[in-house]
Amino acid sequence: MYRPCTFGIEEEYLLVDLASGRVLASPSPAIARRCREVAGSYFAEEMFRSQIEIASPVFANLHQARSFFVEYRQRLNQALAEEGAGLYCAASHPSAHWRRQRPRTSTHFRQLFDDYQQVAKRSLLSGLHVHVGVPPGCDRMQLINRVLYWLPLLLAMSTSSPLWSGQNTGYMSYRRVICGEWPHMGLPEPLADWAAYQRYRALHQRTGALAKDGAFWWAIRPSQRYPTVELRICDACPQLEDALAIAAVFRHLVEQCALAHYSPLPLSREQHWITQENYWRALRYGRHGQFLGVHQQQPVTAQAWLAQLRSQHPPDTADAERAFIHGLNILEHGTSADRQLSCLAEARGAGLDSAKALHQVVAQVLAEGRSSASGAKPLP
Repeated sequence: MYRPCTFGIEEEYLLVDLASGRVLASPSPAIARRCREVAGSYFAEEMFRSQIEIASPVFANLHQARSFFVEYRQRLNQALAEEGAGLYCAASHPSAHWRRQRPRTSTHFRQLFDDYQQVAKRSLLSGLHVHVGVPPGCDRMQLINRVLYWLPLLLAMSTSSPLWSGQNTGYMSYRRVICGEWPHMGLPEPLADWAAYQRYRALHQRTGALAKDGAFWWAIRPSQRYPTVELRICDACPQLEDALAIAAVFRHLVEQCALAHYSPLPLSREQHWITQENYWRALRYGRHGQFLGVHQQQPVTAQAWLAQLRSQHPPDTADAERAFIHGLNILEHGTSADRQLSCLAEARGAGLDSAKALHQVVAQVLAEGRSSASGAKPLP
């Protein structure tokens, strides 16, 4: 009998000074200690000392995920506020100076900075990652090929990085632009099945391009540690309900595509080209883009594209139904990127200089994160 897939969520956050709104390049020992104490076994370090990650336990439903992240966002915000700091949940900080950031000194992160130099140093970015458990016997690369077409839509729903180094970049997800500077961090290779993936991985290990325990950082990938597929394309979401809706839509999509009646067809070249184009449009325009639809590649809005996903994979649980409703709300009313740009424009229109206007954006993102932590409203 078919059972719903379990899932887990990872959220990355920057640590900022509440008074100035600046990223804490060197958080105090007290701040670092409080983060570890509050998050416990769910705490994970990230590339920079100014960044942390919360990696959730395994969830069976959206209620569990909401309860967990409401609690841990709230506890972290309260602990950090006592030290004059806050939790910044968007994918990029509008005015952070990446040159001032301090890298982590563990062996793993030292190796990353040694290998990738300025590309690594510039990557002061936060993402939303979602793991979904895959049923035994399901070929994870074939599954990835089935869901890949829809991933740019999930990016469009999550965009939160339009501002970088004090500038409006013109991109709704500048995070994904910077991700493109890394090897193996774009869309996955169009590999036919798990055997092809293993050959691809072995070639990179044999030629020294990938360590024995190394991992690819694709927008979606098969986990090396768990029997999951991991969504990595999405920007971090200040509003918790946005993150939960995206996670639930992705989980539903994986469940539907893992069902046995789907034939194991490889990803065609045309599908890969279309997905690449939609990916670029999503990171450039976000929800405002015109995308290539699933039927005859006709132009569609993001809302119509989500409707196509819903039609092709109808929701069969309350979690999925609510996630589609909230997803449509995001696409109709705006993502964090839209709100940041609107806040910046209003601040500049009110006569604030660039620095003060960017500070307003930081304050807005912090407020959204605190609001989510005080008790996110369930999806409608």
